[in-house]
Amino acid sequence: MDKYAEAGVDTAAGDRAVELMKAAVAKTHTAGVIGGVGGFAGLFDVSFLKEYERPLLATSTDGVGTKVAIAQAIDKHDTIGQDLVGMVVDDIIVVGAKPLFMTDYIACGKVVPERIADIVRGIAEACSATGTALVGGETAEHPGLLGPDDYDVAGAAVGVVEADQALGAERVRDGDVVVAMASSGLHSNGYSLVRHILSQHGIRYTDHSDDLGGMVGEVLLEPTRLYTAPLAAMLDERPGAIHALSHVTGGGIAANLARVLPQGAWTEVDRASWSPASVFRVLADWGGMALGDAEGTWNLGIGMFAIVAADAADWVVAESTRRGIPAWVAGSVSTSARDLTGFEQGAKGVDGGAVRLVGAYSG
Repeated sequence: MDKYAEAGVDTAAGDRAVELMKAAVAKTHTAGVIGGVGGFAGLFDVSFLKEYERPLLATSTDGVGTKVAIAQAIDKHDTIGQDLVGMVVDDIIVVGAKPLFMTDYIACGKVVPERIADIVRGIAEACSATGTALVGGETAEHPGLLGPDDYDVAGAAVGVVEADQALGAERVRDGDVVVAMASSGLHSNGYSLVRHILSQHGIRYTDHSDDLGGMVGEVLLEPTRLYTAPLAAMLDERPGAIHALSHVTGGGIAANLARVLPQGAWTEVDRASWSPASVFRVLADWGGMALGDAEGTWNLGIGMFAIVAADAADWVVAESTRRGIPAWVAGSVSTSARDLTGFEQGAKGVDGGAVRLVGAYSG
């Protein structure tokens, strides 16, 4: 008997999982990918960087967090991959970089080939949608550390941007307009709070909720919206229109926006400019919270902010909407002196600008 298998590691199952995912991964491979699936390292030809004046590489790494617990609870694993790509690759576009390639890592208690293939297929499909080559990955079986049905996912990506086209706080100017781009739902943040609320009320993921409009778990697994392709197209079509981008992830609305404002700049985001989707309202109600109490945890309907030149605001709103992502003007940037009491000022080690939400939500 294979002693490794006796210890709980099934290498044959790992090989079967690779066979099931190979076709999906291969579809992401651009002309830059050297070799196929299964190498010790992925190779990517970057000869084209010679055409850049000063190429800057951008990199990002992330996971999906406790959202995977819901996927495991209802045995639905084909959307988690898109969540991973959204969390990783959409951080690359924030600096104006085009994604080049990505790798993934899946740790599990037991390799179930079909389950692993579902996860990777979701990653591959989202990579294709964002123009990112999936050049490698690893599935690690950890019996005794993780339960047979437990897993976690993580990934990393690399992109490139010309130095003089990089986006960031240094480009933001007084009078710039803050454009909000709609989320598809909770995306991949704040699920520990979601799970706590459901646990307190004895609500199971398999329960049907008229308020949510479906099975609780399925509604909560709505995949993260992908912003990279529409934003990359807009950056190409009208260079200089977009000055900075903010991906609304952990930390909520104000904190993430403050990270991409320069020191001395401030903005007030008008709550009346949008109406948070029912999933946020229902969860807040179940948790005995006002929507405002969740602004530092959930995105409440905004997945990305674009800070744009005032004369480009209408164009950005129209282009984003045309490309499938509803967008609207949510505020403007000012550098005038004022009392910033009550503003969120910087976050995650960044001494950025100041942001606060004002007014009441629409609807």
